[in-house]
Order: sequence, then structure tokens, then C-alpha cells
Amino acid sequence: MGIALGIGRTMARGIWMAVGLALASGLAAGNAFAQGPRDFSGVASFYAKDYKGRVASGSAYDSTKLTAAHRTLPFGTRLSVTDRKTHRSVTVTVNDRGPFVKGRVLDLSFAAAQALHMTGRGLIDVTASIE
Repeated sequence: MGIALGIGRTMARGIWMAVGLALASGLAAGNAFAQGPRDFSGVASFYAKDYKGRVASGSAYDSTKLTAAHRTLPFGTRLSVTDRKTHRSVTVTVNDRGPFVKGRVLDLSFAAAQALHMTGRGLIDVTASIE
């Protein structure tokens, strides 16, 4: 019984060490990470004010709407996006795919960027929650 218990503890220690290393390397690389099943964090950017074109959902991009691009969330998903530095928040609707720049989790419309007061900074660290 004592040997089996020792092996179990050794395996558990190894598993927790692997989890810790995986988390540490992901954070050190600046990758986005999830806090829970409905929350995620990372870097957000925004569309240029004069951008013209269609978004992946098929509609024309409208810089005055509170929208965002995300790589995988379904179109129509509503997100509460909070600037981790200023704690300002805005609610946006996913209507496009992207961003396609490593390390970024959202591309926000110009209106959403203005609501977060990020237009002078360009990139911000955000936490987003699915509503």
C-alpha cells in the first residue's frame, strides 16, 4: 500500500509540474489565456476610422457600431470588453473574423475603441466576457 501511495503522489506531482510549466510558458510568450469558460484576456486592436469593406458576416463594416472581430466565436456573440488598465468597459457584438496577428484576441470597431478611450494608444490589454 505504501509503494502505491508513493507512486500516486509522484504522478500527481509530475502532472501539476507539467500544468505549471505549460501555464508559465504560455504567459511568458504573451499568449492569451482563459480565466473561465466564458472569459478570456489578451491584446485588442481596432479598425482604422476610415476602413471600408465587408466583414466576414457579410455586412458592410460600420465604424459607428459597437462590433468586434474574433477568430472563432459565433457571429452575434455579445462580449463585455474591459480595458485592464483603465477599467472602462464596452459591450460589442462579434461580426467579423480576426485578428490574424499573433498575440491579439480582438479587433474592435472604431466606435468601441473610442468608448474604451484607446484610439491614442492603439493596443490595449483587455478582459472579455461572453454575455
